[in-house]
Amino acid sequence: MGSRSLHWVNTTVLAEALMRYEQNRLPRSMKLWVEQLLELSPQDSHQLLSHDPDY
Repeated sequence: MGSRSLHWVNTTVLAEALMRYEQNRLPRSMKLWVEQLLELSPQDSHQLLSHDPDY
């Protein structure tokens, strides 16, 4: 397994990327970045953010 490095990501950028990821509106390179950053597999559910208004 390769070494892991620390990533600093702007919260606003990550939130926008997650919303677009759920909507399948990211370019392939950004989709792969989100999946790698959050250690997701492409087969995982694409609902990553809570959409519960009471949350």
